[in-house]
This record gives sequence, structure tokens and C-alpha cells, in this order.
Amino acid sequence: MAQPSRYRQTENSMTSRQTITAIDVHAAGEPGRVLMGSHLLVKGADMAEKLRYCQENLDGLRRLMLREPRGYPALCGVLVLPPVNPGSDFGMIVLEQGGFAPMSGANLICAVTALVETKTLAVTEPVTHLRVDTAAGLVEVRAEVADGRVTNVTVDNVPAFVVALGHELELPEYGRVPVDIVFGGQFYVQAPAEALGLKLQSSAAQEIIRAATVLHLVAQRDFPVLHPLLPNINQIGLPMLYGPSDSPGVGGRNAVVLPTGGADLADPLTWDKGTLDRSPCGTGTCGRMAAKHARGELELDEPFVHESMLGTTFTGRLRGLTRVGELDGVLPSLSGRGWVTGFHQFVLDADDPFAEGYTLGDIWG
Repeated sequence: MAQPSRYRQTENSMTSRQTITAIDVHAAGEPGRVLMGSHLLVKGADMAEKLRYCQENLDGLRRLMLREPRGYPALCGVLVLPPVNPGSDFGMIVLEQGGFAPMSGANLICAVTALVETKTLAVTEPVTHLRVDTAAGLVEVRAEVADGRVTNVTVDNVPAFVVALGHELELPEYGRVPVDIVFGGQFYVQAPAEALGLKLQSSAAQEIIRAATVLHLVAQRDFPVLHPLLPNINQIGLPMLYGPSDSPGVGGRNAVVLPTGGADLADPLTWDKGTLDRSPCGTGTCGRMAAKHARGELELDEPFVHESMLGTTFTGRLRGLTRVGELDGVLPSLSGRGWVTGFHQFVLDADDPFAEGYTLGDIWG
């Protein structure tokens, strides 16, 4: 674990108090904390090195910003970094409750909304074009802007692909479940909710978290993954349960569970350690579209409206085909909107007993 001294001023500095500047944004309901002034903490020549540096050295900062008393279980975050590729506008590393992640569609929407609406980047109305470096690859972004406000963000994401369709996993208490292993910026294990005896409704939130946690733990144990071109991306990051939606014009509903840490497959009492993604999940939607296309259920350029447990939506499209190493892939795009919810100066004092935050079982599982 990184020590707090890696990211805060020492006792010998002019002051023992550090302030951390952030802009809070939600994308389709999912809260994202965009860290604006922490880029000098991150070292590395490319985004893969920067992600690895964060994982090895800045986990204390992640915990500080996402855990109590400054954070809460559903919160994610973004480290805004200088670009590493010629022509790019900025880079980003994603902070989740379970660790650092290479890419997140919802968090990218949050970051673009924060940077454009504060004019941290050059802004052109009605559309601002951006290139963003992520640890999953370069993405192109179109931010629709009116009177200084971002009204829509479209992300031309990195290639998505399927590793396995309908692969069966044996889950304790749930039996054999068919799953898709897909990549949409992160690796996902995705399963139909009905295969676990569930419906995707808010009254079943705790049961969904429990089942998805078991699904995730078994998939991580039994199905190793490795990105063909990015060897640093080598684990199944998140689980998704999916099913039909009752909303008109919506192609599907999903529940992605973000781990909050400490779940143990051998201990059923820990299977509640997660929180529901409030958004329809950007990278998860891209992976879902790859699976639907592989099954012949989604054509190129056909809109796919994906609904969250909150009832909010992202709209995805497949803009073409590609290859990722030896695998067939698709080129997904994703559209959604973010709203700024706050401007913050967070404070860390040298004698704060919770320099890396804390969790309690009442809301953290």
C-alpha cells in the first residue's frame, strides 16, 4: 500500500495541509470525481506505465478520494493527465472502488464535461473535438456544446471484442451459468440475470449485488484473460447482469456491480461487498454490443439504447469491424451526457487519522 507521504506535503514543508482540487460530475447518474491538479504525481512514458505507477504508488490517494469521509461507495474518479500521444488533448486514469482501471465510458464523459465547461481545454461550439489517451488506447470524443454547457458526449471507443460466448461457469449456490467474456475498454463477465434467478429491478438490488459478486469471483478464478495487444490488461474487471427492459425504445437493461473490496468466495457473508453502477456503464455497453453483434443480434450502425438500474440510458453504435490480434473486433461508439454537481477543494491535514479514508459495514457491505 502506498504511504500518504507519497502524495501529501511532509512535516518539513511550509504547511502540513494539502488541498486537492476536484470537480464532481455525474454521467447518467454515475458520480465521477475529476481530479484536476494531481497530474504531477503520476510518472511514466506512456499510459500503460502511468496506470502501473498509479497501481503501485498511488492507491492511498485513490482510497482517500473515494472512501469516507470524503467519498462514498458509488463514487468513481478520474486523474486528468497530460497527453502522451501527439495531437491528443489529455490523458486519464480511472479510479474505482476496486482499484485503478484502464478505461471507463461514464468517467470519460464526466472528465470531458468538467474540462469543457471550465474551459480548461479550447472549446468550439457547437462541437468540440478531442483526442484522449487512456491505458486501453486512444479514443476520439465529440462534445456537443451550447452556451458553454456540454449537452452530449460521443466517444469513439477502443476496439471491443469477444473472448467467449455462452461459456458455462459453476457458481456456488447458483449452479451452472452461461456467460460472455468480453472487452469494451475493460474485461467483463456478462450473464443474463434470469440465469441467476433474478429480475433487474431496484427492489432486488442486494440480491443482484450478491449474485454478481459471486459471478465476478468465479470468473476471475476460472477464466484468465489477456488483451492481445495490451499485456498490462489481464484481469476481468467487472461483472454485468443483463436482461430486457420495459421502457419503450430501449434495447436492454443492465446492472454492473462495482466491487468495494474484501469479497471472498469462501465466505458467503462477504458477497455483499459491491455497489450498483448508477449509469448504463460505458465500457460494459461496448462489450455488450460486441457480444450481441457476434450473435447476429446487432447490426453495424444500428442504435443500441442501454438502460441502467436508475432508468437512465446511453446509446451505442458499432461503426465498423476490425481485428485485435487474432480476434475479430468491432469499433463501438457511445453517447451520453454529464452534469457538473460541485467544485471542491478537499483537504488532507498531516495529523488526520484517516489519511486513506475508511469503510464501515453499514453502507460498504
